[in-house]
Order: sequence, then C-alpha cells, then structure tokens
Amino acid sequence: MNNGDIFVGEVIGTAILILFGAGVCAAVTLRYSKARASGWIVIAFGWGFAVLAGAYTAAPLSGGHLNPAVTLGIAIDTGKWDKVWIYMLGQLLGAMLGAVLCYLVYFAQFRANIRETGTTEGTEEEPVPTLGIFSTIPEIRNPVANLITEIIATIALVLPLLAFGLTEGLGASGSLVLIVALLVVGIGLSLGGPTGYAINPARDLGPRIVHTFLPIPHKGTSDWGYAWIPVVGPLIGGALAGLLYNAAF
Repeated sequence: MNNGDIFVGEVIGTAILILFGAGVCAAVTLRYSKARASGWIVIAFGWGFAVLAGAYTAAPLSGGHLNPAVTLGIAIDTGKWDKVWIYMLGQLLGAMLGAVLCYLVYFAQFRANIRETGTTEGTEEEPVPTLGIFSTIPEIRNPVANLITEIIATIALVLPLLAFGLTEGLGASGSLVLIVALLVVGIGLSLGGPTGYAINPARDLGPRIVHTFLPIPHKGTSDWGYAWIPVVGPLIGGALAGLLYNAAF
C-alpha cells in the first residue's frame, strides 16, 4: 500500500464511520428525529454498522484501520512504524469530515434545537445538548475510573482484532470486518455504559473539534476538560493490546 492510498482510504473510511455513528446518535437524540429515544441498543448496533461500512470501504486501499488505537496495536505487533502517522492523520481528518456530513444531514433538526426569537419554528422546551451526538460524555465524571474504562474497552477491541488474524481464511473470506463490527456492537452493549466507549481517539477528538466550531443553536459545551481521556485511554489500551498479543501469541 502506498502512502496516498493509505491516506485516502483512512479519510474515506473514517468519514463513513463517523457519518453513520454520529448519525445514529443524532437520530436517537434530536427532538425532531423519527428515531428519537430509540435507546442504547440502537446506538450500539448503529456504531457496529458504521464500522462495517467504513472498514469494508477502506480495506482495499488502507486495510481499514479507522482507529489510531488499532494502528498503534498493529505497529507494536509488527514493528512497522513508518506509516503510522499517515494512518492517524487520515483518521483524524476523516473523523472531522464525517462529523460535518452528519451535521449537514441533520441540519434542519439542529437548527430547530430551540425556538428562535420572533419565529414559530423550533420548540419552547429546553434545548437538547448536542455534544453527545459527536463525542463521548461519561455518566459519572471520575477521571481515573473513566480512563480505566477506556483502556479496558480498547484492549477488548484491539486484542481480539489482532487474534482474529490467526484464524485461517477469515481475512480471505471477507468476513473479518463483519466479525469486528459485531465485536464493536458487543463492546457497546457490555462496556459502553460508563463512558460511551470512545475506544478510538480520532472518533472522539475529530468530531469534538468540529462541534466546537459548528453553528448549532444552544449546542452546549464541547467539554475540553474531559477530551484527553478518550484520546489517552484508547492509545494506552491499543499499546497494551499489542504488547499482550506479542507476549501471549
């Protein structure tokens, strides 16, 4: 894979990942969405399908990492570091692009977040906080506990992903991405409750940057005080998964 293919593949694949992932969060959250209040199971499966679509799209070009934690774990396993920065740059830019696309899809719903003075559009109710559509928010704010959650959840992603490569024919059959997508659904259902399971630094940081600048009425805070946890935690988890894989397998 050349550098250009890797970069383009990761931008496109991660943009699709965030478009679908942030999209399902918007669908469940925003007041004038037909899927409003559908619940956590819908969100977990939406993110699983997001991985499925993004990774299958990017795979022919870049292998479909879509996640700096995955890229880091693979680099620790293989010892190949020269293309890591290309993967991570593509993932961050793709995540930002996907967040913008999600905003455009739900533009009318975002604009109707609350009634504007002198108009009859929107609602007189309290505005809906919007950060959770784009990035993660912990249910209980405890930096140590939140960091540990993200580390463990990311190990639960990256270590099985590396081990899947040992199953003969799984990659050749094209079913590896499907298995990983189901793994992400499982992580969301089992481990996503405390923090919203970022398990991907680009998935959280890119959309958080975009949320900071989007002209969403009454959008609320972008919570930059918490932003380091869904970046540092998954990177530590990805590194530990790579080390564990090398030691055990």
